[in-house]
Amino acid sequence: MFRNALGKTLRFLGYTVQYGCIAHCAFEYLGGIVVCSGPSMEPTIQNSDVVFSENLSRHFYCIRKGDIVIVKSPNDPKSNICKRVIGLEGDKVCTSNPSDFLKSHSYVPKGHVWLEGDNLRNSTDSRCYGPVPYGLIRGRICFKIWPLNDFGFLRASPNGHRFLDD
Repeated sequence: MFRNALGKTLRFLGYTVQYGCIAHCAFEYLGGIVVCSGPSMEPTIQNSDVVFSENLSRHFYCIRKGDIVIVKSPNDPKSNICKRVIGLEGDKVCTSNPSDFLKSHSYVPKGHVWLEGDNLRNSTDSRCYGPVPYGLIRGRICFKIWPLNDFGFLRASPNGHRFLDD
């Protein structure tokens, strides 16, 4: 009796560890569901929108300008942020706010990206904390899941003029 119960318990623990490892790998390398909060990506992503984030792009260095990414916050490593990639390493980017009379520009250093929220007036982004190391990127947002009336792929940046080609 004791031996039978011990065998069942060990089998259960074995399956739990096995499926836990599979789930960890799926969420770490394939992707997952993310609830976005805050106004920085409005109107593209509203507060409490649910999106799907895939993680393969960051592993294969397939992040491009215009992609919306989930990133470990440079200011608070315990939280993630959602921003749009404006520049990749070597790109010239506008580092000033849209309301600034004099525009300043800089180049994104090697191994970094320049991130900005779509709501430029209400976003803490690379204009505040500078270029972000590529290694902080957690995933790329593919499409919106919730609300259902907005289900599908994300729209283009309302700030497309901030993408500089040089």
